[in-house]
Amino acid sequence: MSFIVAIVGRPNVGKSTLFNRIIGRRISIVDDKPGVTRDRIYGESQWNGKSFTLVDTGGIEPSAKEVILNQMKRQADFAINTADLILFMVDGKDGMTPADSDVAQLLRKSGKPVLLVVNKVDNYEISSFNYEFYKFGFGDPVYISAVHGLAIGDLLDIITDYIEKPRASSEDEDIIKVAIIGKPNVGKSSLINAILGEERVIVSDIPGTTRDAIDSYFETDGEKMLFIDTAGLRKKSKISEDVEFYSTVRALGAIDRADVILMVLDASQSISEQDKRIAGIAHDAGKAIIIIVNKWDLIEKDTHTMADFNEKIRTGFAFIQYAPVIHISAKTGQRVQRIFELINLVMNSYTFRVKTSVLNELVREATAVSEPPSIKGRKLKIFYAVQTGIKPPNFVFFVNDIKLFHFSYKRYLENTLRQTFGFEGTPIIIKPRQKKGSD
Repeated sequence: MSFIVAIVGRPNVGKSTLFNRIIGRRISIVDDKPGVTRDRIYGESQWNGKSFTLVDTGGIEPSAKEVILNQMKRQADFAINTADLILFMVDGKDGMTPADSDVAQLLRKSGKPVLLVVNKVDNYEISSFNYEFYKFGFGDPVYISAVHGLAIGDLLDIITDYIEKPRASSEDEDIIKVAIIGKPNVGKSSLINAILGEERVIVSDIPGTTRDAIDSYFETDGEKMLFIDTAGLRKKSKISEDVEFYSTVRALGAIDRADVILMVLDASQSISEQDKRIAGIAHDAGKAIIIIVNKWDLIEKDTHTMADFNEKIRTGFAFIQYAPVIHISAKTGQRVQRIFELINLVMNSYTFRVKTSVLNELVREATAVSEPPSIKGRKLKIFYAVQTGIKPPNFVFFVNDIKLFHFSYKRYLENTLRQTFGFEGTPIIIKPRQKKGSD
């Protein structure tokens, strides 16, 4: 699960400036007016080889009566409840204020780890307020200047110390991790219940019932699997409730954890841009993908119905042509058992290794059938290729000039690999590398 760090504090202490500084791009709106950041904004960051999700929140005004400030407080309350680590941010120039004390009281009640961050410290002559902030009871403060970037590296060092190091586990390696994703109300919870054969997840006709990622272990024919049921991913414009925002963050974390993605569609609805966006997240993450067309029992069928629907899928999801498609009914159990076969099939593709000798023989044959491109008389030469990784399969082609490695020829080589080895259900990453000393 993605480690979530929430920046919390009263308005105008510099939360958005710190967020932008860490994420490295200007996402949060920064303004001198208190309360500019009304909604939570999140971004992914990495430091010392460890990744985490950083969340910028609206400022807390604990006793606020205004509607907007109340909404901001509710959002920050939810951030407190959901985060793994809270950065309690205060203003070093203002010193300790009554509003800060009120926020600190809320944080103490949460029982979550809290790191006190004193912002706007443009120099380290801090003796005048050094001891004052210890009254909050959160230990040693971290003094920074978000706007000038002072001590941000020190802060990140401390944040990443809270993140557990990945632990190697033979059991984890043996388990196929499967995330079930899709829009709200496409039947993800019904599907997981059908797979597990019991009511492990609440099923409701109300979209968005599943608010968080739920793990369920399952074993079939000696194969261990971990199914992760996630809240439906909504369009950003519709993420208005507090819970919906963090449901999206958790769903993205579930995709990151998984090996295989079950992308669930509703057969009674047309393929939407939101469906494509969700599938694109899984594809960009380099995950194996199976497209599940659920609620197939609701469709009136003739001999062409399935073929017509598959054609719509291939057109709508042109970027994941490699993903197998299965039509099921979680309600009746139709074809649900076949999902296990497909999971094993795509997992084998996801972890498949090609012998270097076999790979290079294939490259020689492919270049003989279709000559590499040339630009202004200079022809692409592929000296040799190696597979450098799995999950998904990664290949490096050593060439004389990477500028000659046109995307259309790259696609030709990918198609050749798929025709020869299958690779059903998994993306393939092909990268050219210029061979040293090549002409």
